[in-house]
Amino acid sequence: MNNVLVLTMAGEPVDGVEFEDGDPLGGPALVDPACPEATVPQPALLRRIRDGIGSASEWLFGGFALVMGLAILSATPVLQLLSFGYLLESGGRVARTGRLRDALIGVRRAARLGSMVIGCSLVLLPLRLIASWTTSAQLVDPGGPIARRWRIGLLILTALTVLHIITSCARGGKLRYFFWPFATPRWLVRRLRRGEIYASARDEVWDFVTALRFPYYFRLGLLGFVGTMAWLLVPVTLIALGRRFPPVAFLGGFLLAIISLALPFLQMRFAAENRFAALFEYRAIRERFRRAPWAFAFAAFLTLTFAIPLYLLKIEMIPRETAWLPSLVFLGFIFPARTLTGWAYARSGRREQPRHWFFRWTSRLGMFATGLTYALIVFFTQFTAWQGIWSLYEQHAFMLPVPFLNM
Repeated sequence: MNNVLVLTMAGEPVDGVEFEDGDPLGGPALVDPACPEATVPQPALLRRIRDGIGSASEWLFGGFALVMGLAILSATPVLQLLSFGYLLESGGRVARTGRLRDALIGVRRAARLGSMVIGCSLVLLPLRLIASWTTSAQLVDPGGPIARRWRIGLLILTALTVLHIITSCARGGKLRYFFWPFATPRWLVRRLRRGEIYASARDEVWDFVTALRFPYYFRLGLLGFVGTMAWLLVPVTLIALGRRFPPVAFLGGFLLAIISLALPFLQMRFAAENRFAALFEYRAIRERFRRAPWAFAFAAFLTLTFAIPLYLLKIEMIPRETAWLPSLVFLGFIFPARTLTGWAYARSGRREQPRHWFFRWTSRLGMFATGLTYALIVFFTQFTAWQGIWSLYEQHAFMLPVPFLNM
């Protein structure tokens, strides 16, 4: 190609060179009229590739931080209601939209929180080391000049570390801000000159905290817990009484087998409509089942099957300090099952007419067999679990916020 492509700062065509808008590679590209296929991508392409890699990395890290945070909440008394509420809202969003990707809520915010936690932990490592040396100096030379110098150095380092953590979090809490302390003072000085550091920090912190929706998730988890326990209290208690009165255990197991098939979908209805009364609309769930019987059967099978391996982790008592580790297993099994339950519920809403009787009755038989098997396994777990009869009330299949809690 003999023509020379020239680009001016104003972005005007020069010497017969035309600009092509809408270039999919990012930004305008230079096109030679004599050779239209020869395009020169602009530096915006590199920026888009870089931003895409950064966005994907942030999303993956946010997913990891989200799972870790939910696992810790699931093993913490009272705060378990936040985890339960999040899982209900996650399945409820899928039930409303029918899209599985809507199950992950707040991944970007979780990435920011995870960056703050990791950054603060790493920044505090030198402070912990100096604190241990100061303690050793105090033991070797109590009240001496060496110990005094170490205490003064520790106070100075503590002040600088606290200032660095506050400013790094105020800048946005990204992980790179914690590892580049030289840029933090300049940013702080610029904000102080503008006189906007307090107002901007206050507004950003408030917006970030309110976006986490802790009160909403706590309320959703609390109402979901109360409604779920209202369904399970009678059958589980009858199973527990079966040690003294065996016939009662059969009645409790039969009731649990029936309730366990409808309860996951009742929870999805409650989360999707945000109405407490929806947790008790059993007839509406039966009508939904008639429109998508196989989807309901598949979701119920996965929900009850995935809950069974969790009982193996309750054979031995788990220390409270490591209770979040089995909670990872809890989330790994229950979260996908609950997402598929929301998908099955949404699928039934897209159809107006019931399916053929063959699909309905084959699904009923399969679901009833699954429910009976689950009730039978739950009955025998009271003899293998560390907590005995009390373990019957820890129904992991329905995400009650009491998994692996040592009473």
